Amino acid sequence: MYKIRTYNAISPKGLACFPADSYEISSESDLPQGYLLRSQKLHGEGIPGSLWAVARAGAGVNNIPVDEYTARGIVVFNTPGANANAVKELIVAALMLASRDIYGGMNYVRELANMDDSAAMGKLLEKEKKRFAGSEVVNKTLGVVGLGAIGSMIANLALDLGMQVVGYDPAISIESAWNLSSRVKRIDSLDALLGASDFVTLHVPVVPATRHLIDSSKLQLMKPTAKVLNFAREEIVATSDMVTALDQGVIGGYVSDFPTPELIGCKNALLMPHIGASTAEAEENCAVMAARQLMEFLEDGTIINSVNFPQTRLLRNKGYRITFTNKNVPKVLGSVLGILADANLNVVDMVNKSRNEVAYNIIDLEGTVLPTLEQQIASVEGVTSLRFLK
Repeated sequence: MYKIRTYNAISPKGLACFPADSYEISSESDLPQGYLLRSQKLHGEGIPGSLWAVARAGAGVNNIPVDEYTARGIVVFNTPGANANAVKELIVAALMLASRDIYGGMNYVRELANMDDSAAMGKLLEKEKKRFAGSEVVNKTLGVVGLGAIGSMIANLALDLGMQVVGYDPAISIESAWNLSSRVKRIDSLDALLGASDFVTLHVPVVPATRHLIDSSKLQLMKPTAKVLNFAREEIVATSDMVTALDQGVIGGYVSDFPTPELIGCKNALLMPHIGASTAEAEENCAVMAARQLMEFLEDGTIINSVNFPQTRLLRNKGYRITFTNKNVPKVLGSVLGILADANLNVVDMVNKSRNEVAYNIIDLEGTVLPTLEQQIASVEGVTSLRFLK
């Protein structure tokens, strides 16, 4: 029986993926083999010795101490793309809000709540509507920074809206490249993209290289009418620099899903309460994807969409399967294979993958596995975690 500890409100559709006869799901589960969570912060929390994997129903993993888990051989999963459509639709709305003063116009109408003369209201609105004039997005240039699951969807959709689209992503994956329209113009310089764009939308993760990617020096490169859309992460934009740029008219506007005290009330800033993935469909998709990835790992050792271990899959054979993680250094795998040979165990199939400083192995065995084998392999220098799967 596998034990899964849940945090936050996980979609019932995701929880229903776990067979009741082999999984115990509880928010108070003791000695869990897996965690399933959304935004729960795990930094500073004790790590049970039973824990093998953590599945985050969402893309970002800033709430998880990934480095600490990696050192202990604990796999961390996320669900890239599961909420992409929800974010895409909100960004389209943000694009319209940035190009037309829809928000200002709606607020003006609310101010007329006490006006009870329909004809007079009609005349007044006809007179005042010019205050809220905007521009169309057709033939404007959208710069997409980061062409992953969401960025490529936005780029393709913007083409359908009649926009010119330029994209910047020095690390674009082969899968994303296949999904990207050939009409998206690739630009090799972020500076060039910023200077050419009427709207810039950000779709990169928070890593040291992208923290404050958009700062005062970058904002100075943009057109004074340009608008920045940030539905990626707060830290991608240097908030104080953005406030200064808006106040001084360096750029035309900022639409963000990450409000801060500095931005609230700031001129030409439209702020949303972190609702990019807040749809019933997105929450279900993320929960289902996270649950299935966790199950595949616990039952077969398969790793899909991990942020700290290599993607690894091996078709299941009969007999014993062992999986182990180790430091990515020489002789570890050889030592383990030597132990298996000395135990007269035949390796039916195996796969070895590495990612940065860690390696992961799946080995299918044929023969009689003695109880002492687990201790022998676990004692090999460099092995950080080990599982035997019947």
